[in-house]
Amino acid sequence: MTKKIPVTIITGFLGSGKTTLIRHLIQNNNGRRLAIIVNEFGEMGIDGELIKTCCENEEDVVELSNGCVCCTVQDEFLPAMLQLMERKDSIDHIIIETSGLALPKPLLHAFNWPDLKPQITVDAVITVVDAVGQATGEICNRELVQSQRLADDSLDHETPIEELFEDQLSCADLVIVTKADLVDEASFKQVKSIISKELRTGVKVITANKGVVEADVLLGVGAAAENDLDSRHSHHEEDHAAGGEHHHHDEDMISFTLNVHTPATPEQLIAALTALIERYEIYRVKGFVNIVGKPMRMVLQGVSKRFDHYFDRPWKTAEERKTALVIIGHDLDIEAVETAFQEILASILN
Repeated sequence: MTKKIPVTIITGFLGSGKTTLIRHLIQNNNGRRLAIIVNEFGEMGIDGELIKTCCENEEDVVELSNGCVCCTVQDEFLPAMLQLMERKDSIDHIIIETSGLALPKPLLHAFNWPDLKPQITVDAVITVVDAVGQATGEICNRELVQSQRLADDSLDHETPIEELFEDQLSCADLVIVTKADLVDEASFKQVKSIISKELRTGVKVITANKGVVEADVLLGVGAAAENDLDSRHSHHEEDHAAGGEHHHHDEDMISFTLNVHTPATPEQLIAALTALIERYEIYRVKGFVNIVGKPMRMVLQGVSKRFDHYFDRPWKTAEERKTALVIIGHDLDIEAVETAFQEILASILN
C-alpha cells in the first residue's frame, strides 16, 4: 500500500499570524521536506513572497491567488495538489495556508476526491486565533457586540465574519492563540472561553509568541480529518441544506493594491493608514515599503489599527523598488479609499 502524504491545513482570520507560524515551521522543520500551498485573497502575493524567502527551493511554494481556495477547489486546488503529487517522493509533508476568509470544510471534502484520497491524508486542521483581536472585539468577538444586537432589531443576529470564525474553529484539530502576551490574564481567559464554545471535545488550545511552536507539535497529529467530516459543524453547509438563499462567505469583501508613490517614513505611512481605518471598514493591511536610501525591503503589516514593520531582505537588482500595500476590507469604494489615503498622507507630510 502506498504511504499517504500528510497535509496540515492552517486556517484563521485575516492577520491572525498564519504566515509567521509557517515561516518559523519552515526554518525549524527537523529535517522534514515541506511543500507549501499559499492561498491569498488578493492579486498581490505578499504571504507567498514572505514564505519563499524562508525556503531553500522556491519551487516548494505554490501560490493560489484567485480568491478563497474553498471557492476555487476544483479549478485551482486540485490541479495544484496533483502537480505536487508528481514529485511526491521528494515531499514529506504538505502545508496549506488558506486565506483569512476561507472556509476549511469545503477543502476537507476535496481530500475525499478519488484522485487525492489514495495519496493524501489530512494530518490536522490548525486554526490560528489573534488574542488581541478577540479580546478587543476588533474583528468578530460576538460576546462584546451581542448587547448592541439585543438593543437594535435591525442588526443581523450574526455576521458572515462571525460565522466564518466559528466554522474555522469547529473544523480545528488544534488551536494556536497568537499575541497572548499582549493581553492581560482576564482578557485571555475570556478569549479562551469564546474559543472553547466552538471546539469539538478534546481539541487542544495552545499559545504561540511570534509564531514559535515546535514542529513536532504542529505536524504528526494524525487526525485523518477527511474521515471525520460529520462532527465538524459548518454554518455554510447548514444554510444550503436548509434551502437558504445562496451567498458567498466573502461577499462584499474587497481586496486591492494601494500603490504609494510619495516617499514617506514607516511612521508617516502608519499614521495615514490609521486615519484611513477610522473612516473605512478595513481589516487587514500588508505589503512592501521602499524606504529612500535603504538597500533593504521593508515589510509593513497591520490588523485593525495595530501595525508592525521590519526589513526582510535586500531589494533584488531586477526588482522594482516601490511601496505597494494590499488593503482588505468590507464594502470598500476603492477609488474613494485611494483618494482619501493620498489626501491624508499629503496632510501628514505637509
